[in-house]
Amino acid sequence: MSLNLDDKKAVVAEIAAEVAKAQTIVVAEYRGIQVSAMTKLRAEARKQGVYLRVLKNTLARRAVQDTAFTGLSEHMVGPLVYGISTDPVAAAKVLADFAKQNDKIVVKAGSYEGKVLNAAEVSQLAAIPSREVLLAMLLGVMQAPVSSFARGLAALSAKKSEGVPVEEAAAVEAAPEAA
Repeated sequence: MSLNLDDKKAVVAEIAAEVAKAQTIVVAEYRGIQVSAMTKLRAEARKQGVYLRVLKNTLARRAVQDTAFTGLSEHMVGPLVYGISTDPVAAAKVLADFAKQNDKIVVKAGSYEGKVLNAAEVSQLAAIPSREVLLAMLLGVMQAPVSSFARGLAALSAKKSEGVPVEEAAAVEAAPEAA
């Protein structure tokens, strides 16, 4: 079904609005994929906050024209699904992970921070942990010294309270200093 001119303008405007917010765009070929598999891919993309859409390539080229993603235009050939996300890794992760499970999806290219990425670079981008995981790792590193200090204080407190009253423990500690 072909779109009339007003519909095409509306699609380009919608995609351009998504592209303006995006940090990453990943394109993948979907030749021969079953509808149920594409539905699973869309559901996963929605869950991860990725805007996933099948578009006419000419409309996608117009939407990325004069943006940081212009270099991706030369890779817009064939039946493609476009993953657009504000999270730098989400689109790459969704499409690359799905491509591992389903051989009908083939990641072709991507773009991040104005740099065009080939399929291998998109896979490397997908291997980076998500922002939430990185923040959790950072928090764990920051909490490690504090928690080990707290465990040390608890052990010291337990050692002091093992059968020796606090006053006697203080006297025993003070006695070697006097000697």
